[in-house]
Amino acid sequence: MSNTPQIPGRRPAAFTIGGEAAPKPPAVDTPRRRPGSFGENIVMTPDTDDPFVATTSNLPVTAIATPRKRRFSFGKLAFAALGILFSLALGLWVDSLVRDLFTRADWLGYLAIATAAVAVLAFLVVVSRELAGLMRLKAVQALKQQAVEAGLAPTAKPARQVMANLVHLLAAKPQTARGRLRLKETETDIIDGPHLLELTERELLAPLDREARTLILNASKRVSIVTAVSPRALVDIGYVVYEAARMIRAMADLYGGRPGTLGLMRLMRDVIAHLAVTGSIAVGDSLVQQVLGHGLASKLSARLGEGVINGLMTARIGIAAMDLCRPMPFRALKRPGIGDFIGDLAPGATRGRTPEDDAG
Repeated sequence: MSNTPQIPGRRPAAFTIGGEAAPKPPAVDTPRRRPGSFGENIVMTPDTDDPFVATTSNLPVTAIATPRKRRFSFGKLAFAALGILFSLALGLWVDSLVRDLFTRADWLGYLAIATAAVAVLAFLVVVSRELAGLMRLKAVQALKQQAVEAGLAPTAKPARQVMANLVHLLAAKPQTARGRLRLKETETDIIDGPHLLELTERELLAPLDREARTLILNASKRVSIVTAVSPRALVDIGYVVYEAARMIRAMADLYGGRPGTLGLMRLMRDVIAHLAVTGSIAVGDSLVQQVLGHGLASKLSARLGEGVINGLMTARIGIAAMDLCRPMPFRALKRPGIGDFIGDLAPGATRGRTPEDDAG
C-alpha cells in the first residue's frame, strides 16, 4: 500500500479579483421572430467580382499560339500535279535504264533492279518518318486545344483526360519523372478541373520550361558572338537561320514533337507567322535604345551592338517556338519574355525597363 497521505477533497469556489464582481445584467425576454422569406431585392455577386472565387493564379492570360490553318490553294494543286508527273517520268526513266542494262548484261540489269528496290525502300522509310513527325506535331496542337476546352468544362473529367494524354506524351522524358510520380500520388485529391490543369502544368512542364529557356539563351549568345565577329552580312544571315532552325527543332523535341525535315519547315513557317501576328517580327526602336542606351553606346562597338540585336531577335524566335511547341498554354506558369534574356545578352541594359518592355 502507498504511504502517501490522502488530502481531503475541496469543493471549487469562485473568487473576485480587483474588487466586487460586476452585477449581471437582468435577463430580458426577447420575443421570437417568426420565420419569413426574403424578397427579390437580394443581388447575388457574380463569380467574376467575388474575391473568394478568384483563380489561384494572378498571371496574365496570354494569347494561345496555334499553327496557321492549312487551306486549299491552286499553287498546292499545281505542285501536286507536277510532283505526280515527275514521279511518272522518273519511273519511266528507271524502267528504260533497267531494260538497257539487261540488253548489255544480265548481271547489270539485276544490279539495277536491286539498287532501285533499295532506293524505293529508303524513300518509303523517309516518308513514313516525315508523316510520323507531322502527326506528332498535330497531336501536340490537339492536346493544347483539349487543355483550353478542359479549363472551361464544368467537370474534371476532361482535365483528367488531358493529364493522362500529357503524361503519355512525356513518358520518355526523364525530366518529368518526378512530376509524373507526384500526379499519380495526388490523382484523386483534386476534383476541380482548372486546379488539376494548373497542377499538371507545374509538375510536368516546369522542368521542360527551364530547359527551353536554357536553349533560347544559349542560341542567342552564340548568334550574338558569331554575328559580332563575322566579316560579312551574308554570313550573319546564314548563321542566324541555321541557329534558329536548330533551336526550333530542339524545342519541338523537348516538348515531345520530334519533327522531321518537312515538319521542321512547316514549324519554322508557323513561327514566322506567329511573330508577324504578335507584332514581334522586328526589334523596335525602344528596344534598341534600351540595349545601346544607358552609356553602353560608348562602351560597345557598332558590330557588337548588331550582335546583341541579332541575339535578341533569336530570343524572340525562340519564345515564339516555345509558344507553338508547348503542349499546354501558359496559365499557372509565367511566359518568358525578352526581358528574361536581355540582361544576359547586354548587361546593364535592364535598368529602367517596364513589364511592357519585357514582354516578347
